[in-house]
Amino acid sequence: MVTPAQPAPEALHKLAVDTIKFLSIDAIEAAKSGHPGLPMGAADFSFILWSRYLRHDPRNPHWPDRDRFVLSAGHGSMLLYSLLHLSGYDLSLDEIKRFRQWGSKTPGHPEVHLTPGVEMTTGPLGQGFATAIGMALGAKMANARFPGLFSHRVWALVSDGDVQEGITHEAASMAGHLKLDNLIFVYDDNKITLDGPLDEAMSEDVGRRFEAYGWTVMHVDGHNAEQVSAAYDRAIAGTGAPVLICARTVIGHGAPTKSNSSKAHGEPLGASEAAGAKRAAGWPEDKTFYVPDEVRALWAERAKTLAAEHDAWTKHEAAWLAANADKADLYRALSTRSAPADLLDRLAAAVPAQTDATRSLASTVMQTLGALMPSLVGGDADLGGSTKTVLKDSPKVLPGRFEGRNLRFGIREHAMGAVANGLALHGMFVPYTATFLTFSDYMRGAIRLSALCELPVVNVFTHDSIFLGEDGPTHQSVEHVSALRLIPNVHVWRPADGLECAAAWASAATRRDGPTQLVFTRQKVDTLPAHTAHDAARGGYVLVREEGGDPDVVFLATGSEVGLAVGAAKVLAAEGRRVRVVSLPCMEVFQSQPEAYRASVLPAKGRRVSVEAGRTDLWRAWVGSDGACVGVDRFGASAPAPVLAEKYGLTVEAVVAAARG
Repeated sequence: MVTPAQPAPEALHKLAVDTIKFLSIDAIEAAKSGHPGLPMGAADFSFILWSRYLRHDPRNPHWPDRDRFVLSAGHGSMLLYSLLHLSGYDLSLDEIKRFRQWGSKTPGHPEVHLTPGVEMTTGPLGQGFATAIGMALGAKMANARFPGLFSHRVWALVSDGDVQEGITHEAASMAGHLKLDNLIFVYDDNKITLDGPLDEAMSEDVGRRFEAYGWTVMHVDGHNAEQVSAAYDRAIAGTGAPVLICARTVIGHGAPTKSNSSKAHGEPLGASEAAGAKRAAGWPEDKTFYVPDEVRALWAERAKTLAAEHDAWTKHEAAWLAANADKADLYRALSTRSAPADLLDRLAAAVPAQTDATRSLASTVMQTLGALMPSLVGGDADLGGSTKTVLKDSPKVLPGRFEGRNLRFGIREHAMGAVANGLALHGMFVPYTATFLTFSDYMRGAIRLSALCELPVVNVFTHDSIFLGEDGPTHQSVEHVSALRLIPNVHVWRPADGLECAAAWASAATRRDGPTQLVFTRQKVDTLPAHTAHDAARGGYVLVREEGGDPDVVFLATGSEVGLAVGAAKVLAAEGRRVRVVSLPCMEVFQSQPEAYRASVLPAKGRRVSVEAGRTDLWRAWVGSDGACVGVDRFGASAPAPVLAEKYGLTVEAVVAAARG
């Protein structure tokens, strides 16, 4: 456990804080855009945190036992960039000068994988808050598996905007319930938002709200070093609960006319105001991007201390593994999130012989995957009995009990997506979530960020179409598969049988550069012609091949509608037509295949007809101007599934008619 560093002398403390402020101001002025108010207002408590308490190593931003720091208020990115530069990360002063410019490591909002030391991509308010809770949960789960090895905490800087967003209510409730006492949030309580005073839109007592969630709440003057340090000391000593430090600050602190107003929030101060701020602080007005030698020396000394702590932990890790040889294999498996080389074959072997709903077939596959891949953890939005995603033979994760693999997210889809992102960012787990497909709307913000962050997150969505039946249009997905496909770097799998379920889970579990959405049926699917899981693993393949020449008709289908396409192909073949059926369980994976393979699956000749129980818009690019799309372009209705199939034209007869054109 790290011991806080001694505070800097008062004059050096002020000099260091002013350095953070004016690096931020100069960068924003140079860019002619940005948010100066937060860096100026939060510099005091941030300097204390980074120079005395935060446990990290600028030489190695991925040290497993580092503290995580999340700037949930991502619009204040220059605060973080200033701290990273001064701390000694690979972020040069030239990069600070290139703030918000093309190709720089200092974009308008922090981006993980782009800037060393940035733990997650932030900007959409509330997402960083909820994701940090997932990181803290990941740390607790790692500690439960390897007791005595880790001691890191998760810190976050959150804003008025964060605490207003709905996702943070869900996530804070979950963190309080789980008693995540390795979590410390500093709330920059400046009472100003982008368009004006906070009290024009919000009047509740934030501290009391978090106390009701089960958090320990402290109140400090964010510009008072003694109060801030005392709060940090109490937080790291342990309170048995997550901590919210409400730090009352002045936005744009030190700006002569714009402080404590929304004018300091989302636009540069302007040359005159910036000069006035420097003059009032005693800062050289004729210098920009200036870092005094004394400040460089202070941060260099801190870097040496942190490097020594990291080196000591590395020795501790080796000694721990030697003393706990029975856990060494598990440690390696989780550290690398490894999977067997023959995973696809082993999952395919687990597919039940009988036909069933793909949610059930996929559940059987998932149980085998869980036995082969200990890094797989996850849960559902109180729907495990319906999504069939509970890992057998593993306990639930509950307050004080983090050794299990089944998470109880509760009915909190917003938070569930972000917490899963945090688990993935922590680095030892491949998390999955589960809910009905129509509720993917609640998770869309988190899914988009998982794509931006290139996270190995798996989201399972069941009850995937109007074939849900009697529950009606509120629960029947129509547009959701297309909506998910529109997000860049997202893979969407909609398998048609058990072997395709095996391919989907194998792809999702081993993907490391982005999230995967698995979309399953509630109703049973048809038995398909013979094929292999390796066929399906390519995202698209020929399921039924024409005979006697080029095809007259090429069906493209996914999920439960592949069976419809096969049935229609039989009818047309009996009439003498040459018909090909292409199963396309994952468009994105198929599009990544070599051009020659794609051309062999989808020949230039033949009228193309898509068949999918959802919106047809995206399919029109696949079928061309001469093709046809069978789908659902209006909301569903409450009725038995066979009735809906007839009413919405999702029958073999309707598909045949579309092919005849």
